[in-house]
Amino acid sequence: MTASRTPAEAREPRMEPLSRLPVFYALAGKRVVLAGGTPAAAWKAELLSAAGAEVDVLARELSDEMLAVAANPPQGAIVVHLRDWEATDFAGATIAVGAFEGDEEAERFADAARKAGVPVNVIDKPPYCDFSFGSIVNRSPLVIGVSTDGGAPVFAQAIRARLEALVPRGFARWAAAARRWRDAVKASGLSFAGRRSFWRIFAAHALAHPDREPAQSDFDAFIARTRDRSAAPDSGSVTLVGAGPGDPELLTLRAVRALQAADVILIDDLVAPEILDFARREAKKMLVGKTGGAPSCKQDEINALMVSLAKAGKHVVRLKGGDPLIFGRAGEELAACRAARIAVEVVPGISAAQGAAGRLGLSLTHRKLARRVQYLTAHAENGRLPTDIDWASLADPSTTSVIYMPKRTLAELAATALAHGLAPDTPALAVAAATQPQQRIIAGTIADIARRLEDASPEGPVLVMIGRALADAAQAGKAAGDDAPPSQESRMSARGV
Repeated sequence: MTASRTPAEAREPRMEPLSRLPVFYALAGKRVVLAGGTPAAAWKAELLSAAGAEVDVLARELSDEMLAVAANPPQGAIVVHLRDWEATDFAGATIAVGAFEGDEEAERFADAARKAGVPVNVIDKPPYCDFSFGSIVNRSPLVIGVSTDGGAPVFAQAIRARLEALVPRGFARWAAAARRWRDAVKASGLSFAGRRSFWRIFAAHALAHPDREPAQSDFDAFIARTRDRSAAPDSGSVTLVGAGPGDPELLTLRAVRALQAADVILIDDLVAPEILDFARREAKKMLVGKTGGAPSCKQDEINALMVSLAKAGKHVVRLKGGDPLIFGRAGEELAACRAARIAVEVVPGISAAQGAAGRLGLSLTHRKLARRVQYLTAHAENGRLPTDIDWASLADPSTTSVIYMPKRTLAELAATALAHGLAPDTPALAVAAATQPQQRIIAGTIADIARRLEDASPEGPVLVMIGRALADAAQAGKAAGDDAPPSQESRMSARGV
């Protein structure tokens, strides 16, 4: 008998240490002291002016770049003073920035600013900086900053370049519209939940139409849709979300949107903790895990909790490892929601089999080796090998079989498959913790994979793949060692490339 446990609230993960606290200064109309006239100082002057600051530049010599930006500032005025800086210059300043060649002058400037209570940055000299600028993606009022704590500016610039390509320029218009409409949304009479629903509708529309110019008709439509949803009885809902096999980058966009819109998230034990980084921070997170051989929540209790939360008007996400439609008891949970007349939808996930095959770089249905792929469980409700397995299909040499939950019964399954005609040299791969950093591959044949898996005793969920389509990967895996995933080079060598 498997011990039971009750659903419990998950502890919110603690914030990991930060090298810098990301903050955004409001500088419009504020005075900033900038010492230095170099090209690097000119770029900081332009940046500060663009944020609306009134910039006092203190330098005896000015670069052409500084002269140009002072003559045509992007927003706030840039006033040049052809002299050295003095301690009295910091009075009334919001921040101070310096550009110096030597450490002695940099240290004097930083000390003077700090004595005046003014945060200071000395360009390219982290020891004298209270704050850093970082690399910026400007879709103002949407602004993204990237910092490496001064350790790798070029790396930060490369990340910024990647973000520039990913973030449409039209988001600037939608962010500006959000700022314009915020007071109107607050004055609309919508409840807190209604306002959050409005912004979810807004965000989904902006993401889908980044290049459109937001119009008043959009605002009116969003308000109307929000009121329609609020007026609907039993407006709670359930979404079954596939979290994938573990790698957070394998989450679908739809899964991320569901996690960010959730009021409550019911979490399986097999869900990688990193997945929750994508969830709405305010969402309540509850562990409702089911783990073979360990204390598990009863399915009836999970169903009842899910339904009761939805009836209370909550947007519930049932977060499952892999794909909820593959051995994830989705059928029972869908039936419970439908019986209670709760709106329910499914967001499919990358299955463990797909994730493992992707990492191994192999096709489960190589057209010359396999005409079909089948998924089956080696774990019946009583914990034993199921009695209704189609052994003829498992023994078919043109089939790739993926065995879920095989740890306890793999030896019996392999022996029975062999007795029904499966060739003893049929390649087999056991994959533990597929796609996660601790992923382990155990390569063998159907005749010895159970022994190899028992000897390795890997941690994490395990699946076993069997079939001729795995021959190259299994050969490369055995050559590299049981615990090592085959590299791209070894796979190519095994194929004779």
